[in-house]
Amino acid sequence: MGYLEEYRFWLTDDYFDQATKEELLAIQGNGREIEERFYKELEFGTGGLRGIIGAGTNRMNRYTVRKATQGLANFILKQNAAEKGVALAYDSRRMSPEFADEAALCLAANGIRAYVFASLRPTPELSFALRRLGCTAGIVVTASHNPPEYNGYKVYWEDGAQVTAPKDEEIIGEVQDIKDYHTVKTMKKEDAVSAGLYQVIGTEIDDAYMAELKKQIIHPEVIREMAEELRIVYTPLCGTGNVPVRRILAELGFRHVYVVPEQEKPDPEFTTLDYPNPEDPKAFTYALRLAKEKDADLVLATDPDADRLGIYVKDAATGEYLPFTGNMSGILIGEYILREKTATGAMPENPAFVTTIVTTKMTEPVAKAYGVKLIEVLTGFKYIGEQIKLLEQTGSGRYVFGLEESYGCLAGTHARDKDAVTAVMCLCEAAAYCKKHGQTLWDRMVSLYEKYGYFKETQYTVTLKGIDGARQIAEIMEKLRQAPPKAFGDSKVLEFRDYEKDRIVDMETGAETVTGLPQSNVLYFRLPEGAWCCVRPSGTEPKIKFYMGVKGSSLKDAAARAEKLTGELKTVLNV
Repeated sequence: MGYLEEYRFWLTDDYFDQATKEELLAIQGNGREIEERFYKELEFGTGGLRGIIGAGTNRMNRYTVRKATQGLANFILKQNAAEKGVALAYDSRRMSPEFADEAALCLAANGIRAYVFASLRPTPELSFALRRLGCTAGIVVTASHNPPEYNGYKVYWEDGAQVTAPKDEEIIGEVQDIKDYHTVKTMKKEDAVSAGLYQVIGTEIDDAYMAELKKQIIHPEVIREMAEELRIVYTPLCGTGNVPVRRILAELGFRHVYVVPEQEKPDPEFTTLDYPNPEDPKAFTYALRLAKEKDADLVLATDPDADRLGIYVKDAATGEYLPFTGNMSGILIGEYILREKTATGAMPENPAFVTTIVTTKMTEPVAKAYGVKLIEVLTGFKYIGEQIKLLEQTGSGRYVFGLEESYGCLAGTHARDKDAVTAVMCLCEAAAYCKKHGQTLWDRMVSLYEKYGYFKETQYTVTLKGIDGARQIAEIMEKLRQAPPKAFGDSKVLEFRDYEKDRIVDMETGAETVTGLPQSNVLYFRLPEGAWCCVRPSGTEPKIKFYMGVKGSSLKDAAARAEKLTGELKTVLNV
């Protein structure tokens, strides 16, 4: 069926409600808009769905959510795993509660019990909840840090991590096999509740989640000693973090936590934000204003589903607030945990530190300093979560900490996805420890650079929307794959890795080896003096991302090297 036929089907078939039809009637005659909405199915990728909210096959709406859930239900039934049920959570975005209910009622209509949170909860708590309840799978309705017009839907498996190979491809296949919306099941909510197939969950899971978080604290006595001294500003960016972050900090004893009032409550329009992303400096506008008023030591922001943490830290020497990248805050927390667990004798046997191929290479000397095995995985925290399971299954090590560059990390194994609530807690403990010893977190970061090397990472992103954009992104990837550059400026490419083809090429000798990692549309270029560049299409946004890292002789030198490499990349791309 072509896109115009699909459009007419949605306009005329009784399966679709009147509001949907009215929305589609409003674009009648707008060929470009109709094509954008119907030229393809909203892709159910390896993490689930993500797209613009609206009517159409290429949009997030109750019908595409229901269809995706039917595919998941079919997979669960084929696995004979229906009895254990599925846990569902949702964030503060438009249509999030409605989409969560659509998914729950589709599951219920297939005889699969749905455990649904009574109100919005963070993504990491969903990961925790499904394991606590012994569920087969989990669903969280969120578009993370995307703009307000987006929503999404992520699928987790029984280990608490997002689905990975081969289950991800098998679920995708089940979704793609559904050709007729009329075959998708649903039922009335009251009937599902009466049948025990729709169960509300809440405070009992919250309490258990908080108890698990507290197990990650290494020095509660330091927190008690410094709780009156440390001043913290926090913004949940109108999302799910407000209640759990404030609760954990209060229960640990921190007394001066100031929440940004303009961004405290859930707001699906994110009216005080251009972009609800803690990576964006503009997201900190209100928080930094409050920090200066309160003379805060650190400023924290969690994204709408509270799995990412962004921070600013006060530099005592200048009084200025300095932004930390995800690499910086992650390595600061990770190094603190490794150091203090070692010092207190709490480090487990065969400890493991897990990171991704685009995360700071400072992880290498840090892991070496504490005798910790470093495991490198593909981009995406689901691969870090998968390693927790593999370490447990094989008995080859004990997971201690994991981080990725995109402002996500996880201490402990209570969840199997990045957890900004835990990250806030651990960072505040580290800040209290530093303050007790006359340091700020910025002082500590500088000492890490002095000890391990001046590592710096940066990104260059190209946004290419719509049909033409998707084609352009594919063309850029194919060009780099078929004719990889031999140099970036005066930096020769020493090694080229193509993770989709599972090959590593020594650019000097031509010798080839395998990557040993799962197939993924990712290209990597290793350069001299510890520099590197990696490129991949975003899995959640219409973007192609270029990640770069360097190692300098000072902060200034590292910054200059990163700027130079970015310029050389643009020359290679001719942009």
